[in-house]
Amino acid sequence: MSAAAEIKPVTEDDLDELLPLMRGYCDFYKVAPSDEELLALSRALLADTQHEGIQLIARNDGGEAVGFATIYWTWQTLAAGRLAVMNDLFVIEAARGAGIAEALIFACADEAREHGALSLGWQTAKDNARAQKVYQRVGAERSEWLDYSLTLASSSS
Repeated sequence: MSAAAEIKPVTEDDLDELLPLMRGYCDFYKVAPSDEELLALSRALLADTQHEGIQLIARNDGGEAVGFATIYWTWQTLAAGRLAVMNDLFVIEAARGAGIAEALIFACADEAREHGALSLGWQTAKDNARAQKVYQRVGAERSEWLDYSLTLASSSS
């Protein structure tokens, strides 16, 4: 399989094809937000790509949606500037190894540059060795920071 023929920002017209990709990503990490929640996330980004973030969709030469990435915009005091955070990067199993993940990362970097971000950052699971090899190939450097999270009660409870 050849690399992605096209990577472009997601539009409302892409959501039907994006949803199974987001579901595959969630399944990979063994989480299960509802389809409605996933689509609401995408629509929130579509409503304000300048301030919230952007999703990119990758299509192979046949036009099939085979991968996606999501970038969120944030700031960092230590860098005194804007950062781009690639929270999602996913390529379907049948399209892996064809350079699509790398193409998505480079497309994310281009979007981040255009948005004035000083860097593009992301994280992956400690045991996701295949993804880590991709990240090394594109020249990314492993961070020495430790991640923490604090689960907050849902406002709908």
